[in-house]
Amino acid sequence: MFRNIILSAALIVAAGGSAFADDAEIKAKAESFAKSDIAAWATDPAIVAAVEAANAEHAAFDQAKIDGLDAQWKAEVGAAAQPLIDSVVNAPISAKLKEKCGGSNGLVTEMILMDNKGLNVGVCDATSDYWQGDEGKWQKSFGAGAGAIFADDVEQDESTQRFQLQTSVTVVDASGAPIGALTVGLDAEGLMAQ
Repeated sequence: MFRNIILSAALIVAAGGSAFADDAEIKAKAESFAKSDIAAWATDPAIVAAVEAANAEHAAFDQAKIDGLDAQWKAEVGAAAQPLIDSVVNAPISAKLKEKCGGSNGLVTEMILMDNKGLNVGVCDATSDYWQGDEGKWQKSFGAGAGAIFADDVEQDESTQRFQLQTSVTVVDASGAPIGALTVGLDAEGLMAQ
């Protein structure tokens, strides 16, 4: 109980912009979890196939098209009609990601599967934007190549409203070439308790 109070206080401090009290420790735990679990999830044939299909579908997208789709996604958040968001949230690969989120006893707060342009392929829950390619989660995983692991800082996520850190790995094809990225939001308190 006392440890939870201290940890909660540290998380509150993190929300105010200060560094997480155990930043190095929690990042080390996130990287360990990425090596033991997330990297294995990223090799699932269904995940690889979904990313390959998205890469083929989005191959001709230029930055103007990506920006337009990102703007559409943002406009759909909270709207009655959400055709673009629904196309991702209701995709078969999203059902697989939702199983991972739901089966983690609260440790996994979100999952975002991205293609080689940083566009959402599958999610546990709708994200605040469609294009992740301008963010560290994609740039420091897919952009860093095969085997890359990136653990971001602890923050209160606007999508999940939980203190979490996003941990990302590169998704590769059968030849080992980078084709996308998988980001997993990890509950900070749950990760520290492990």
